[in-house]
This record gives sequence, C-alpha cells and structure tokens, in this order.
Amino acid sequence: MNGLPNEERQRLGALLDRAPQTEVMAMIPQFSQAEIHNIAPVPAETPDSLGVLVFNMERGVHLAELGDFLETCPETKPYDVILANELDDGCVRSGQKDTTKELAERLGMNYVFGLEFIELVNGEDAKGFHGNAIFSRWPIKQAKVVRLPEQYNWYFDRQRRIGGRLAILAELDVNGKSVGVGTIHLENRTHGPGRQEQLETILKAADEMFTGMPVALGGDLNTNTFDGRDKDAIQEIAGSPALQRRCLEDVAVWESCLPAAEKAGYTAMPDHPIATRRKPLPGGGHLDLRLDWLLLRDLKPTDSRTISTCREVWPFAVPGSALEAFGGRELSDHNAVWASCALSK
Repeated sequence: MNGLPNEERQRLGALLDRAPQTEVMAMIPQFSQAEIHNIAPVPAETPDSLGVLVFNMERGVHLAELGDFLETCPETKPYDVILANELDDGCVRSGQKDTTKELAERLGMNYVFGLEFIELVNGEDAKGFHGNAIFSRWPIKQAKVVRLPEQYNWYFDRQRRIGGRLAILAELDVNGKSVGVGTIHLENRTHGPGRQEQLETILKAADEMFTGMPVALGGDLNTNTFDGRDKDAIQEIAGSPALQRRCLEDVAVWESCLPAAEKAGYTAMPDHPIATRRKPLPGGGHLDLRLDWLLLRDLKPTDSRTISTCREVWPFAVPGSALEAFGGRELSDHNAVWASCALSK
C-alpha cells in the first residue's frame, strides 16, 4: 500500500480541525483499499476443519518474536486463518517495517491488509500506517474494507490520528468451497451501544457478501463492559473485585454487541470467562478484560483455547531464537484465541 509524505499527512490531518472525519478520509484512497496478496501455494489436501486464530499483535513491535511464537507455540496450531489486529506499516515504533507483509512471507500465508489509522505524532514515520489483516493458507478470492460508524475522533486524542475503526471481510477458496472470514476491531473509547452499532454494520455487510457460506468473524471487540473514555469508571472497577468479575463473567450483560451477534445466528467463542487483555492501570498493575472473540456461523467449534502471550509460559522457545532472547514481560497486551472449526461435507 503506497504511503503519503509526512507533509501531506499533516496537511490532511489539519483539515480535521474544521471538517468531518469521513470527508477527510474520502480524500485518501488507501482507506478503502483491500489489496489481496496470494503468495502461498494451494494446500494439497481438503481439510475437515479450519484452525482459526484471533490475535491482537500490538502493532507488531516484536515482529521476530511474534514469528517465533506463531511457528513454535504448540497451542496456536494448527492455524489456517489468522484474524489479526494492530499491525504497523512504516512506523518508527516497529522499525519502519511492513509488519503484515513480513509476517505473511515468514509464515508462508496469503494476506490482505486494511488501513485503520494514519499516525501523525511522529514525523519520522515512513508511512505511519496502522491497521488490521487477514492471513490465510487458502487463496483469498475477494476482500473488502468495511468502515464503521465513528464513535470517537482520534485526531483530538493524544495519539493524534486520521481514520477510524474497520473490519476486513474476505472470501476464501478452501479447495472449491467458499468460506467467509473477517477481522474486526471495534472502538474502545465508547460505550456498549456504540460497539453494537459498529458490529451490526459488520454483520449486515457479512450477510451481503457471504450469502450461503459458513462464516468466521473475529478480533478485538473491545468489550470492556464500560465506556473507555470514562476514567472514573475504570478506576472504580480497578478498585472493586466485584466489578472486576463482570469484565470476565458478565460481559454479554453489559456489551449488547454479543447478544446482537447471537441474534444474527453467530456463536461467540471462547465460551469460558478467561481474560484476553491486560489493561495497564495508572500507578501499576492491570485490569483483566475479555475483549477478543471469534464469532462463528454455520461452523461448528470442536476445540478452542485462549493462549497466553506472557513470557513465563514459553518453554517451547527455540534456543538462540529471538523469542528465547526476549526480555519483556509480554509479546502483546492481548492473549490469542484459537478454535478448530468443522467444515460441513
């Protein structure tokens, strides 16, 4: 995906002081692009099931370690599809790399990337692109970006960005059988009804694109159970074990997007109350949240698990690898979610 010079990025961003986000984004064709890269050989055998991995990779900052993790962690396998959030392209913080392309080439997978934000804070960024991706062992027949209703304008945030949340939908050719998949990133800086509006936009688009197909949608739905803009609510929950339980056990009561998906015929995975996100708190510590989901329609989950990305559980790291040498506490602030999904005959 072609970048824009920093001077042009800054000029376009400054327009947001007086123009709507949608108007500025319409001037940037990259926001609607879903470039398909079918670079992998077609698998020889037809599978009875697909291994689907949902993974927020926190900008791909630790790219070599992420590659090691995906290649050597037994709990991530087998994966035929990775529904990924937060991957950089041309950002200083991730070594100016096209993290999606490099990871796809390393794993030998086809891919499509969708641009979520253009970062404006660091003028040294080669592109400042940040977005989501689908990786697939099977050919990608078609793909499109679905822009979501704006719930928060990130230009006026300390992170200062152009853009907004999106989903990428793609039709896969699994040895002649069409399967619909989608990576989702809902807004954290909003409330439950805002996320429901965004997810319903995706479900409608999936119905139109994936008629008669089994479907797997997944990603970071940011189901906090609170409004991510409300710092007082976050502090209240952080200080109350009772309120913290709702973030894991009663998510669907507080986050109406999940019942909306169920009403549309989807099953939400995982169905066990295990944290998938460690939200750092001011003054130290973190809040356990359940944000990352896989939504399945006409696909039967036969096995599922949540996979920790914390350093203390990596006995599989290969000696001499980047993963073994990694000195941080976690590869990502999110855990990964995996499921095996049976395909009908």
